[in-house]
Amino acid sequence: MLMQDLIDFLQINSALVLANPIAFSTFAVLFAGGGFLVGRYFLAERVANLESRIARRDDEIKALKEGRSSAEESKLPMVPIIATKAIWGEEEIASLTGSLFTHTEDKIRLSQS
Repeated sequence: MLMQDLIDFLQINSALVLANPIAFSTFAVLFAGGGFLVGRYFLAERVANLESRIARRDDEIKALKEGRSSAEESKLPMVPIIATKAIWGEEEIASLTGSLFTHTEDKIRLSQS
């Protein structure tokens, strides 16, 4: 709708625009530049806010990557995997394929002695 209004305005005033092209182009550049500057002024705060959020997230990612040690990466998974065995030191504690608590008391007593 707005574009159609602009086209209608230019058709009605085309004789005036063609008679004074320098004045028309001067006003067009001034209004377009003014609109750009006003828009940039109002959006500068939003852009700065987004840039600071990106920088903060990059810092958090860097801190998380640096804080992770190789010892944490080499830990066993917290969820047991079927058909594997849990091993503590050199002794086998429990087989995860069958009953988890079968003979574990004997194995724990053996490992403590």
